[in-house]
Amino acid sequence: MKRINHETIFNMGHYNILSIKDVRPELVKYLYRFMVRLRRCQEAIIKEYHPADEIRCPVHFCIGQEAVPAALSQLLRPADHLLSHHRTHGYYFAKGGSMKALLSELYGRETGANGGIAGSQEISVQDVNFCSGAILTGAMAIAVGVGFALKAKKEGNVAVAGFGDGATDQGVFWEAINYAILRKLPVVFVCENNRYATYSSQFKRQAKENISEKIATFGMRVQSIFGNDVILVHSVISDAIERSRAGKGPSFIEAFTYRLNAHVGPEDDDYLEYRPKPELDFWKINCPITLLEEQMIAHNLLNSVEKRTIISEIDKEICDAFAFAKISKFPNVLNWGKLNYSTNSLLADRLLRDIESTEFNQHQKDTIPIPY
Repeated sequence: MKRINHETIFNMGHYNILSIKDVRPELVKYLYRFMVRLRRCQEAIIKEYHPADEIRCPVHFCIGQEAVPAALSQLLRPADHLLSHHRTHGYYFAKGGSMKALLSELYGRETGANGGIAGSQEISVQDVNFCSGAILTGAMAIAVGVGFALKAKKEGNVAVAGFGDGATDQGVFWEAINYAILRKLPVVFVCENNRYATYSSQFKRQAKENISEKIATFGMRVQSIFGNDVILVHSVISDAIERSRAGKGPSFIEAFTYRLNAHVGPEDDDYLEYRPKPELDFWKINCPITLLEEQMIAHNLLNSVEKRTIISEIDKEICDAFAFAKISKFPNVLNWGKLNYSTNSLLADRLLRDIESTEFNQHQKDTIPIPY
């Protein structure tokens, strides 16, 4: 494992290692378009948020962090599961989430991904196996549970958990890591280390910023990478996913990246002066879209006309999605209580039944048969 952190990355200046020399042009163009689409969508939401104040939920944007979801979008199968933290939009698109359904959800309309009752932080789409949540380390615990079920089914599918460095401050994070490696679960943990948990630098929260080194002591395969090199990110995550599919257990990837927007928007929070300007400038120069675009131009995979065409097509999709969201109806919820619990939980009731202590011993089976 090569030892890198935010300090060593900052000291390198302009990142010039990204290479598309031996990469399929179709893949390069796909990754580029995904990242531009995600970036343009985020910027459009910021622009549209306040003029009419029709979006009432808090929104955590991922401008600058487009590389990881771009890679995942190309690597995950429909039957794979993706579990996300509260910075949801990139992961939502990575699993095939609809642009119209996303914007409708932000506007609180019934055509939203969750019928307009979840908002930005809690989007979950069962049909595409995507789940997010505002609980900081929720993705970790759920991914381990999903991984446990996937291993029992033996169909070669994986669960991916996406989270930030702030999640490593929670006890359940370490419990999840320990259990995943203990049971050799098909789970890939992707930490987008953007250095800040809200406004607190990692250096102020942890005595040492050696997350990957600590994970390695559990016996898990770990890799630390520059998370804005989308080609590298794609390669590393691809290897980790294929290892899990082959039954070789979990992996942990620490992708060092940076959010160029505020912690929660659309307002800017730089007036709080918690991030040094030279640091912000460095990451703007080394944003994942810019780095890939430089290589595409150098290898004649992109010119100004093609770029304008891509942006025009994406902007039209975004514009249509906004129009769709704004004319959609608000949900008609008659019983809000039923949104908080389900009475149709027979399987859960059976699995959670009271078990006599005499049924427990060191020879009992590790798994409970679950009918699917």
